Amino acid sequence: MPSDNKINNIFFFYNDSSNLQIKPNSIEHAYLAVLDNDLHSARKLFARIDSPRAKWGKVFVSILKGHMQNFPTYFQIRNFFEIDLEFLLKNEKIDYVENLLGSLEYLVNINQEVYKFAARVMYENNLYSAALNYMEKSKEVYYNDPELHFMFARFFLNVYNYIEAEYYINECLKLLPDYYPAHLLKSQIDGMKF
Repeated sequence: MPSDNKINNIFFFYNDSSNLQIKPNSIEHAYLAVLDNDLHSARKLFARIDSPRAKWGKVFVSILKGHMQNFPTYFQIRNFFEIDLEFLLKNEKIDYVENLLGSLEYLVNINQEVYKFAARVMYENNLYSAALNYMEKSKEVYYNDPELHFMFARFFLNVYNYIEAEYYINECLKLLPDYYPAHLLKSQIDGMKF
């Protein structure tokens, strides 16, 4: 188990880890093993726990090892992929990030939104070119996703491309006319165009 000082310097699904208490044989213990590059122990810990998160954890570890032994479910990807990608990025586990991102071409066959999930994490971590890349891949898989068009609009607004921002917010509203956040963003874009 790492020292308290080391624990205070990790990102563990919330911003303040100063009061973090990790119980043995817990989900947190398994994720700490991932951070410690002990994937064998992490997999064993996940295997002992009967929970949806632990079931995903076994798949997650196999992806980090570079070979999927089991495939995740649609809901496992939806519920945990973004969180774990963020976890790895914040903790600067770049090799693991690359392995997780490398699995996208397989995971998209299970959950077509996975590129969008990766894009959102990249965008929120100011990795804008990667975010745009994954948004484009997501658009190729499922164009009629209003949330994706909303993300594009936010992206283009952020880079001061008001024409593209307007195009994508209008696409979003065509698909989901009552989406209130899109109406707010449209008002913001309309106010900045000229």
